[in-house]
Amino acid sequence: MFSGTMRASGKLNVRVQRAAGPGLAWHLRNRLRWGYIWGWLAVQLAHTFSKLTGIVTITSQLAIRVRHASGEWIDYGVVGYRVITDTGVAFVVDCWQGALEPEIMKYHGVGTGGAAEAAANTALTTECTTALNPDSTRATGTLAEGASANIFSTVGTLTFDASAAVTEHGLFSQAATGGGTLWDRTLFTVVNVASGDQIQFTYQATLTSGG
Repeated sequence: MFSGTMRASGKLNVRVQRAAGPGLAWHLRNRLRWGYIWGWLAVQLAHTFSKLTGIVTITSQLAIRVRHASGEWIDYGVVGYRVITDTGVAFVVDCWQGALEPEIMKYHGVGTGGAAEAAANTALTTECTTALNPDSTRATGTLAEGASANIFSTVGTLTFDASAAVTEHGLFSQAATGGGTLWDRTLFTVVNVASGDQIQFTYQATLTSGG
């Protein structure tokens, strides 16, 4: 008959996988663009102006993470701060009238065009369609509050089944590509993806109340 104490022995290895960055060269190219510089300055000025004058402002920012088919995450951080569109603000007015529902503004589209952001934009310059999986379908984003009650945040992830040189993002009111209202368009330095890769977009709109 066996008697005694049994003890487990062995070794546990814990490996923490952190998201790598895209590299200093990419960040320099992106942040030295006039669109990025002007967007960042405009956000700082808007928040200060709102506090000084009591005028309400709305600003935006877009962050990117890429998951390669190998499982590696690349964190690009905040890539741009532009630009809420004319059709976007008209959409808000229609929502106040009950003609539209604000929660439909949650679909993330991407493209490969390089035209500068402008308030008059109604679509991406060259929106991706067949490179997406499923084809011609934007990512359905979450609807959430950001770090504080005055920040709207939506996160959407797009999967690719073909290579693409992604340079632009838009937040839309419908899932199908090629239509819907464009709320915001952001341009950034090219992010190259291959089949099986994913891009996770985090868009935030900050509403600063009058001080």
